[in-house]
Amino acid sequence: MPDKLGKTEKYIYDRLAEKGALMFMLVDPVDYKTPDAAIKTAKEAEEGGADLILIGGSIGAQGELLDYVAKGVRDVVSSPVVLFPGNIATLTRYADAVYFMSLLNARSTYWITHAQMLSAPLVKQLKIEPLPVGYIVVAPGGTVGWVGDVNLIPRQKSMLAASLALAGQYLGNRFIVTDVGSNPQLQGQGPVPPEMIRAVKDTISVPYIVGGGIRDADSLRATVKAGADIVQIGTAMEQSSAGGARRQAEVFSKVIKEEGIKRIRK
Repeated sequence: MPDKLGKTEKYIYDRLAEKGALMFMLVDPVDYKTPDAAIKTAKEAEEGGADLILIGGSIGAQGELLDYVAKGVRDVVSSPVVLFPGNIATLTRYADAVYFMSLLNARSTYWITHAQMLSAPLVKQLKIEPLPVGYIVVAPGGTVGWVGDVNLIPRQKSMLAASLALAGQYLGNRFIVTDVGSNPQLQGQGPVPPEMIRAVKDTISVPYIVGGGIRDADSLRATVKAGADIVQIGTAMEQSSAGGARRQAEVFSKVIKEEGIKRIRK
């Protein structure tokens, strides 16, 4: 654990030590019929057991919409509200922290260091806690793969992901994320493969976050068993019916709790 932690980063480390594994709920305001529906889903997700609320997306999560949803979510949840930026405009004073991400396998340096340089002064001005995150996109990649001009990690090349993750850690990132993008099932694929998760987990020593395509308890359990410290859930709760986000979160939270306890007891 780093010597000096901000409030949100300390919360994550403390929660990991206590529970063994965590669940983050990702709210993309653009994907909801109304901003209030996004806020309601975030509230239900926390009530169901989500440890942290992420807000953001690849396209359109910015400006008045982002301000409204971030403020609304922060008013109704007690856990940290963290931004998941799609670009430099995904910033708002109503968030506690931001994934200060470097897209490690982007083809363009814009996504590796340039966007970060442009946004850093505003992050400081708004007093948003930066969480240093190394972000890796695995095939099929979805929208984030296209927008970020990513050299996608092939699903069968686990050591490429592990080596890139280790490079990200050595460059100073204190969290590593592997993500397949939203709805990989539409391209005939699923979440990050368990063998890739194991390879990354065995290689790095910082908290490891896995996102994309986790739609049910079985895929969630397989992801945590393979080595994910934190799992990001988005679409599975977005598509829940009224009140369903809480029920879905409760199901997922039970799996996280069970697998986290096993991890702590080892």
